[in-house]
Amino acid sequence: MGGSRSDPRVRAISDALVDRGIACLRFDYGPWDEGRGEVADAVAALRWARERYDAVGLAGYSFGGGVALLAAVESSPDALAVLAPVSTVGDRDAATALASLSCPLAVVYGERDDTADWRAVVDAVRDRGGTVEALDADHFFVGRREQVGESIAAFLDGRVGPAPD
Repeated sequence: MGGSRSDPRVRAISDALVDRGIACLRFDYGPWDEGRGEVADAVAALRWARERYDAVGLAGYSFGGGVALLAAVESSPDALAVLAPVSTVGDRDAATALASLSCPLAVVYGERDDTADWRAVVDAVRDRGGTVEALDADHFFVGRREQVGESIAAFLDGRVGPAPD
């Protein structure tokens, strides 16, 4: 799938969170498992964070955005933000899963993104009254990485716990 915790967009999000005093855990998934293992990894990471923080959120980019959506259904985060998310992960429909979520929700996407199938997620977030931000960008947000990091961090700020002292 090609993503990693060192992806420039993921780093921009985590840098913006840390700048706001919010702890952030980035992690890589194990081998491709059609989304099952990846969602289980995200649920386990959220469980780990819940043992340490009062309020935790999930964020993800592209495939990781779809995984975050599905993991949120199983783990009930305090907030969820996705960047250019895919609508399906393996054979699971991440956009449809949004109907069962009750946490605050945000999606940031590039209007020129022809890589990810983000439209169903954007529509579902709008239908739920979530935060939707469209940028004049492609899937990789060239020249916009700091902006997407700040957008996601601003949404999560106040909804998730600060870094421990």
